[in-house]
Amino acid sequence: MLVSCFTMTTSLKKTLAGKPLYQAMVDSLLDRIQSGEWQPNQLIPSESKLGAQYKVGRNTVRHAIEDLTARGLLKTVQGVGSFVLGERVSKTAEYLLGFTQEMQMQGKQVGSRILEAKIIPADPFLARRLQIQLGADVVFLSRVRFMDGEPTAIERAYLPHEFCRGILAHDFSQTSLYQVLADEYACRPDHAEQEIEASLATNQVAELLGLKLPAVVFVFHRETRLADGRVIEYVDSEVRADQFRFYTNLKLHVPVQEIGFRRLPIKTAVGA
Repeated sequence: MLVSCFTMTTSLKKTLAGKPLYQAMVDSLLDRIQSGEWQPNQLIPSESKLGAQYKVGRNTVRHAIEDLTARGLLKTVQGVGSFVLGERVSKTAEYLLGFTQEMQMQGKQVGSRILEAKIIPADPFLARRLQIQLGADVVFLSRVRFMDGEPTAIERAYLPHEFCRGILAHDFSQTSLYQVLADEYACRPDHAEQEIEASLATNQVAELLGLKLPAVVFVFHRETRLADGRVIEYVDSEVRADQFRFYTNLKLHVPVQEIGFRRLPIKTAVGA
């Protein structure tokens, strides 16, 4: 252990040239994460222990940990310490996949906790979104979604009840909503329009997702349609930004036009 501490301290001193002390420490801590010395979900040494190992002050240690936390590599739990976060899960922004299906495709264990499941009347907003009459029955399903046992997302789904009467008889804490729609109601979601934005978590969202404020979440608004264009679902959801990254394939839609430049004629002054 003494050899290890001496090696780490010497290595840190060698990296100081041209760098703030905390940045050199960030680089060293990052090496320990990337090398596998510290595994995902492992509690790293306390600030005082890291300060003793690296022979630096607690403020330097805290600054380095805050930097790695902001990058999504560490998570600090008040009164406990800092843990190494696992690699963020890639989530597609191209294909319409249910949460259950998409996470299972990546080998994740998926579960849900039901917050609310009931029939509500369509207010003006839902009537417009779902393209139904004002006051018509709407299925409201609110769930906290779990990935490998951790709360990951809050999802509030609204569906026209006329398309799926009796659907709330299913236990959606373990069952895929999209699978039930397709198999039992012949309402297979076909395409969707979705908006994604970043936002600060509210107190309620942070409590449900186990986040320490301030925390950033991805906010989704999605209208899901059947192949014939009818709206089958409207969803609002918040997803933990520290657990996901989004990817998409981009293709140039309109060919870039070559821009030609021509020399403008030079006007001569009168009488020149």
